[in-house]
Amino acid sequence: MCDPITPRETFPPAPEEPMAASQGDAWRRRARRRLAEWAHYAVANGDRGMSTAEYAVGTIAACAFAALLFKVVSSPEVQQMLSALIDRALKTGT
Repeated sequence: MCDPITPRETFPPAPEEPMAASQGDAWRRRARRRLAEWAHYAVANGDRGMSTAEYAVGTIAACAFAALLFKVVSSPEVQQMLSALIDRALKTGT
């Protein structure tokens, strides 16, 4: 696996451009240059991140963890402990 390439590493600095007739022209030139840098970066870094199968496995694992956590928190013992803690914090306990 190769190191990621940032757009600034792949392009030489842009030459100084003459002053544009309007600021809109300069803005469009900068936008085109940024788009070209981004496109090169996207192509150079190709397949980075998770694939669809990895997202599916990650989602299933997150759902299983959430179900387990819900089961633990909704158990009578934990609910009693949480109620006692809240009562003690609010000083409403008997």
